[in-house]
Amino acid sequence: MSDLVQIAKHEGGSDALPHEPSCAVSNFSAHDRPTWELYSTCIHCGLCLNHCPTYRALGVEMDSPRGRIYQVLQVDEGRLPIGDSFVTHIDRCLGCVACETACPSGVHYGKIVERARAQIETHYKRPVMERIVRWVFYEKLLKDFHRLAQAARMMRFYQQSPLQSLVRKSGVLRLFGMEELERLSPEIDHDFFFEEIGMLIPAVGETRARVAFHAGCIANVAFSRLNYATVRLLSMNGVEVYVTPRQRCCGALHSHSGYRDDARKLARKNIDTFLDGAHKYDAIITNAAGCGSTLKEYDDLLADDPEYADRAREFVSKMKDVTEFLAALGLREPKQKIAEKVTYQDPCHLAHAQKVRSAPRELLRAVGAEIIELPHWDQCCGSAGTYNVAQNELSMKILDAKMDDVSQVAASISTVVTANVGCMLQLRAGMEKNGLNLPVKHVIEVLNECYY
Repeated sequence: MSDLVQIAKHEGGSDALPHEPSCAVSNFSAHDRPTWELYSTCIHCGLCLNHCPTYRALGVEMDSPRGRIYQVLQVDEGRLPIGDSFVTHIDRCLGCVACETACPSGVHYGKIVERARAQIETHYKRPVMERIVRWVFYEKLLKDFHRLAQAARMMRFYQQSPLQSLVRKSGVLRLFGMEELERLSPEIDHDFFFEEIGMLIPAVGETRARVAFHAGCIANVAFSRLNYATVRLLSMNGVEVYVTPRQRCCGALHSHSGYRDDARKLARKNIDTFLDGAHKYDAIITNAAGCGSTLKEYDDLLADDPEYADRAREFVSKMKDVTEFLAALGLREPKQKIAEKVTYQDPCHLAHAQKVRSAPRELLRAVGAEIIELPHWDQCCGSAGTYNVAQNELSMKILDAKMDDVSQVAASISTVVTANVGCMLQLRAGMEKNGLNLPVKHVIEVLNECYY
């Protein structure tokens, strides 16, 4: 506990251990504040430390879950301002919630850090350029699919013209420290999945289930082939798929970055379209673990909304990751099996946030794959939504550790498989950086190949 005492002293607090907040004026505002009920469950035992990617990389107590919770307490007691130090340590958190899996007290750490970030957005003024970039990305692109498509077409032109090659060879990226960032940019697809929104894909053969498909936002322009593979695979397995019209971004990136009110607006729009009384679904499906974790938390986002609280709970009750849904439904016999050795990288927001671990493995084995487990399979790859851009240097340290794990099994496998688009980008960048000639695929892509 001495480390925690040192935090308090360093930040101007007392040497007392965490206790219920005093009557001092909190530096948090009432809206979206981390509450005592949330963070008081932390007993500061330290079992989370070795499961935290930033603590393993930096060895700094304030960059561990219990250290961040202690800082939240200090802010709530008015002893620590929402200033540069607090923002730095909260921003460094990936939100992987591996600490929640390790925690014996059931601390909802993800809810604490998201609310802390909402307070930061309210009370802290970021540098001008950072504010502009965040405004364009969160307010203009993710909320408006038309603008997102326009931006994607411009990126595709850059990627397919000689410009990208010239820029890479010029050394400009290295000069401005953007070489790693450029490597992480997704390849823009030729056909966007936006055209399929509003379509009904009938089941092949007997209809075994009816689902609505949430197609995501960036996935529509950079992972459209994965979306097509998802609806085809569901259809081949007797599932009628409705790509619901008027759907919007799930709000995950907004919620994780402190824009909880924006996430609520997106949640309400999605609830309205997916719970349209004219259509009845057995499940609402996503193929992105990061999206799924937030879609399953709409009830938390809208808990205080008298109009949407009950509808949010109904929405959450139907929400399934595609691997979770298919494993429960059971696959039809595929045309061919793969008979290969693969390794599976657990996305944090599937394994830790949604507690879905066995389903992807069951599906891979069902089509003939032999799974070689990764060392430290439960540790983050460093992607975490926009984290690998906003915290690139630290993200690359975390990715290097993951690549060390992949290297240990690389000689025995043909493919690295995961279940989240962000992880796919990060792992592909790691393969290129480390000279590992291994494809990175989504579970659904592997399964889909067995049916066509």
